[in-house]
Amino acid sequence: MSEWISVCKDKDLLPGVGLCALHLGEQVALFKSDVTNEIYAVSNYDPIGEANVLSRGIIGSVGDAVVVASPLYKQHYNLQTGQCLEDETVCLKTYATRVQGDSIELALGS
Repeated sequence: MSEWISVCKDKDLLPGVGLCALHLGEQVALFKSDVTNEIYAVSNYDPIGEANVLSRGIIGSVGDAVVVASPLYKQHYNLQTGQCLEDETVCLKTYATRVQGDSIELALGS
């Protein structure tokens, strides 16, 4: 059984808008799909742009994948897998999420 830690309140994460949270010393970009209401969490660090900016990216879809477009060079990252669609050698760290009561939680083992 995983252990979980609260990173923000559910009401703080608006659909279609990113939010940055600190999780075990790492910046994590959180997103809520405005279509499915599903919550995604990936590293906030853009490895191509070399900056913590992904929470400021634009959320959308490419095919069936829910993605965030980096605000720097516009690469698309699959929010479920972390995979960069334009460069298969680049992948973001992803985090398991859940809503518990009024809090959004990330798994400690993520």
